[in-house]
Amino acid sequence: MTSLHLGRVGLWTADFDLQPMSAAQEGIAQVEEMGFSTVWVPEAVLREPFASTSLLLSATKSMVLATGIASLHARTAQTMQAGWKTVTEAFPDRFLLGIGVSHAPMVQGVHKANYDKPYSTMVEYLDAMDAGIYFSPQPSTPPRRVLAALGPKMLKLAAERGEGAHPYFTPVEHTAFARETMGAGPLLAPELAVVLNEEPSVAKEIASKYMTTYTRLPNYANNLKRFGYSDEEITGHADRLMDAIVPRGSMDVIVGRIREHLDAGADHVCVQVLTATPGVLPMKQWQELADAVKGL
Repeated sequence: MTSLHLGRVGLWTADFDLQPMSAAQEGIAQVEEMGFSTVWVPEAVLREPFASTSLLLSATKSMVLATGIASLHARTAQTMQAGWKTVTEAFPDRFLLGIGVSHAPMVQGVHKANYDKPYSTMVEYLDAMDAGIYFSPQPSTPPRRVLAALGPKMLKLAAERGEGAHPYFTPVEHTAFARETMGAGPLLAPELAVVLNEEPSVAKEIASKYMTTYTRLPNYANNLKRFGYSDEEITGHADRLMDAIVPRGSMDVIVGRIREHLDAGADHVCVQVLTATPGVLPMKQWQELADAVKGL
């Protein structure tokens, strides 16, 4: 497991990317005061993650910023390793680079690149990244990286070529599978989306809207099938699947699911608090979560 001080529970959020940077910096400083040790931020079509994490890190004292994930299709391996080392050198032991192959619609539609043989692409990319040239001052602490991984081959690669894995949109069964696949040592940091709303119809609507983005992506759909979910359950957001992917309701329900992931082998759970107003920082819910998970 990584030597970075991630804590047992962190936040995963795109909400800082939807704020002016000055507001994002104020917000993440408050999140650090709540007690969270780590915040994960995405890339996709939001802010460039090396610039974003640097600016957010500069507004905090000791928090770790992690990318979930930086797409290898968005930059060359040479550029990726340079950004990785630049942020690590500026903020020793406070940056965790999450790298992923992304998804065909994003790669082909946004980056105008070919999406083919993701595992081989990742291996070749890591080779090129590790062979990259960097003449600037080296980091004083080792640069740390994890891979976005779902299937057994990518999970094993994550264990061999990085600190471990950052799975996304996965049930507890996947966490147990990932731990068994990688073994006892590597970091396992799954994302967990939650809805802290005790009105069932409202919570279900928020969860379903979130799931719509991901159930239509083959990587996630195929992974869910591996754990026994049918095409009909995946496309229809069946209650069984929704309950497994997005726990909803009281804080006790949410903390219970976090504990299940930890008991299944997760070292760190990245909690994504979903609300009906994306882009508005859910400070009250984040504070309640911070208070509730202190004993985990």
